Amino acid sequence: MIRILGIDPGLTATGWGVVDAEAGTLEFVACGRVVSDAEGSLASRLVEIYAGLAEQIETFRPTSAAIEETVVNKNAASSLKLGQARGVAVLAAAHGLLPLGEYASKTVKRAVAGTGAATKSQVVTMVRILLPRTGKLVSDAADALAVAICHAHHLETAARIKLHPSLA
Repeated sequence: MIRILGIDPGLTATGWGVVDAEAGTLEFVACGRVVSDAEGSLASRLVEIYAGLAEQIETFRPTSAAIEETVVNKNAASSLKLGQARGVAVLAAAHGLLPLGEYASKTVKRAVAGTGAATKSQVVTMVRILLPRTGKLVSDAADALAVAICHAHHLETAARIKLHPSLA
């Protein structure tokens, strides 16, 4: 069994979701989000994100992590801040000694909803179908679970390719 921590980085709210994956089966474990104080300095907000993710790593003991790549916006300052939030999320995974998968937003959407052009609503709906025990989901947590699901699919595919006798 692999326990995966999915991360949807954001400066205001960083979503996290934990799933167990084994033999093509996914099991919901937990999800939530780390919310930083919008009135705080950038440095204090980054510390909050790091500490919140480190707490989830300590609590749920994942064996792997996955994160969504940063989408570059028209606003360079916003993109830079999002990149910094993503950086501390990567650091939290690295400090937890977790191998890290990184996925483009379209790759995550395709893995969960079948199309890279899926809407947020479609992603939430598909996450709830794939992980029926999630209950009500906030968007950030649903996105993080989608990242974890995507990573589980990629790990399973890689394992099948590695095990296939014709490729030995």
